[in-house]
Amino acid sequence: MHYTPHVDLAFDSVEHIMRDVNYGWLLRYAHSNGASMFFIVVYIHIARGLYYGSYLYPRRLLWSTGILIFLLMMGTGFIGYVLPWGQMSFWGATVITNLVTVVPYVGEDIVHWLWGGFSVDNATLNRFFSLHYLLPFVILGLVLLHLILLHIDGSGNPLYFDNYNKVSFYPYFYVKDLFGFILFLMFFSYFVFFIPNYLGHSDNYIRANPMVTPTHIVPEWYFLPFYAILRSIPNKLNGVIAMVAAILILAVLFLNPVFVKSAQFRFRYKLCFWTFVGNFLLLGWLGAQPVEYPYTELGYIAFHAHFLYFLFFIPYANFWDSNMDFYWWPWSYVNKFFLLFKQK
Repeated sequence: MHYTPHVDLAFDSVEHIMRDVNYGWLLRYAHSNGASMFFIVVYIHIARGLYYGSYLYPRRLLWSTGILIFLLMMGTGFIGYVLPWGQMSFWGATVITNLVTVVPYVGEDIVHWLWGGFSVDNATLNRFFSLHYLLPFVILGLVLLHLILLHIDGSGNPLYFDNYNKVSFYPYFYVKDLFGFILFLMFFSYFVFFIPNYLGHSDNYIRANPMVTPTHIVPEWYFLPFYAILRSIPNKLNGVIAMVAAILILAVLFLNPVFVKSAQFRFRYKLCFWTFVGNFLLLGWLGAQPVEYPYTELGYIAFHAHFLYFLFFIPYANFWDSNMDFYWWPWSYVNKFFLLFKQK
């Protein structure tokens, strides 16, 4: 109600919300930090799914809808970052939307359609404001579908026994979830009331100026791991492909034949998983660093390690944690070698 999606007024309208609207500062800080909290919870949720094999039969469609929700969240978060129209908002929008130009033949036309012109300007801001309002409703619909699929397939359990006694929701899960929710509110409140700008960027409190380029253009922290992958490859097309593949590879994990789903009883997979988590955090840190030595070299190594986890380490752990033959499309040609080595 108080925000104005216009390049001459957007920055001032945000300051008006912060300074003049009653509790506008609270609304704005809860909104911006709430996005970060949302991504923290979703990253933990995805990690839990990887750890316990929640992407496998019979929950393949459930997992795929979750990854689709994650992609829409990223889109909503990105266009929301543009709306304050600070320096990082403008230049982040310019850099990220320009990545679409790698699409053969129609890339330039798509970018001009996104911009509503030939540069990031007023039409872009209006379109992003509309999309930032509408996409959450799409996400809400997918969340409802996600919950329906969860009720159809049922929740998994850490032990993954087929026959087990079910535990009633009340009081066991109710008390556990209530305790977790209270801890989360304390964590969230600490950021909102004590360090509200900690997860933001100081340059976004400077009005957008197309004539002045920031020293180091970075997105919000929750995009940094994928931004580091993009920067690790000098070629623009290959960098965009690698960045998109790093996300979409999660959606096809159900092709992986796992015979022992939970990592609870799989030492090798557990070791690979925590190595992957550490590497993902490293990518996030590298994404915030300048494009110079040694960060670019470390990013190149971490980027390869990210894909090796999905294409090699998961199949490797599955093979060694099972007594069955190993057939998986990227590494089927090494099946005989691994089998002979295991027999010896």
